[in-house]
Amino acid sequence: MNWIKQQVANVAGTQEPIYGHSAIQSVAKQAETVPWTELEKKDLRWAAMTSTCVETQTFYLMADSGHIGMAQIIYSNVVGLHTTCQFNTKIHYPDGKTPPLWSSDALDQADFDADKLSFHADGCAVTLAEAGDSYTIKSVVNEESIVNLTVSRTAPGFHVGRDGKSYFGTDPTKPWGSMRHAFWPRCQVQGSIITKSEEIDFRGRGLFIHALQGMKPHHAAARWNFVDFQSPSYSAIMMEYTTPPSYGSTSVNVGGIATDGRIICAGSDNAANHIKTQPDVENEWPEPEEVKFTWNGVTKEDETVNAVVAGKLGQRLDRVDVMAKVPGFIKTIVGGTVGTKPYIYQYSPRQKLSITINVNGKETIEEGTLFSEATFIS
Repeated sequence: MNWIKQQVANVAGTQEPIYGHSAIQSVAKQAETVPWTELEKKDLRWAAMTSTCVETQTFYLMADSGHIGMAQIIYSNVVGLHTTCQFNTKIHYPDGKTPPLWSSDALDQADFDADKLSFHADGCAVTLAEAGDSYTIKSVVNEESIVNLTVSRTAPGFHVGRDGKSYFGTDPTKPWGSMRHAFWPRCQVQGSIITKSEEIDFRGRGLFIHALQGMKPHHAAARWNFVDFQSPSYSAIMMEYTTPPSYGSTSVNVGGIATDGRIICAGSDNAANHIKTQPDVENEWPEPEEVKFTWNGVTKEDETVNAVVAGKLGQRLDRVDVMAKVPGFIKTIVGGTVGTKPYIYQYSPRQKLSITINVNGKETIEEGTLFSEATFIS
């Protein structure tokens, strides 16, 4: 009966019944015995599910020039009836004055290579190198944002636990949904994005995330926190979501810390805390003003690792009204649910924050660049 209710919710876009905390099998359980697993080439395959899902490959860019950018492919399936693909780019400017440049375009003739490791469509391609250690992202689908980038990992990739997945469903042997994140936490970026006004050199650092929400996005998560901190020596990344009450308002956190050539630690014992908030006058969401992000784990040599990035966020880069910005197919997935009003708040403090990392009692402090998001859905 629960499965039938869940399928009705999928089709109708309605809120789910209250299943409770036991209806999510968090990846944190896997991480108790297997904190993280290094990615192999096969782990980068697109799932391209034929049932309801949103799958993304997202490249976060931090240019030496101070520009912060994103390039993203979204693959979406609505209850197995309609599949759509979209290419998104976003550029934040370092002057603090120029509005962000956002481009979002539906893709035609979207498909994958035989191994589902690379994606292509008319005027757009995201191609994994034969060695499995770099992607090229090329797009001419929007003349305001012509993309030619190469993102090469400089540290191993990972997902938390054995398979990186949390599972949703009242019967653990027959889950009706899942959530997975796979990371390249530390990358080198080469190439540019050409806008109508200039060519922006995005040489610098990057982060790649392959995410799969194997169910309606607002059914899986009511809130999100995302952290991308890059410094000369360290990359500290985190993705945290809190489920709706239907799954017990359960928080799931996956993340890790890398340096060139190795993962220092990764797992689920991390936290994103909003130390100080202010209600947004337009929608009453508690917009964060000051944050504290913490990572806890062990190295492969069993050394204890603790790390903190904390401080004031300053003026936000952007506030995204998701329902006004996202493609129609996402509105189809989310629409019809009472109380769903998703907003994304994006930050990169102009006054640089530092990471304090302690490995087996040895403390290091290093300044870097933070890009973070706080997302409120329902």
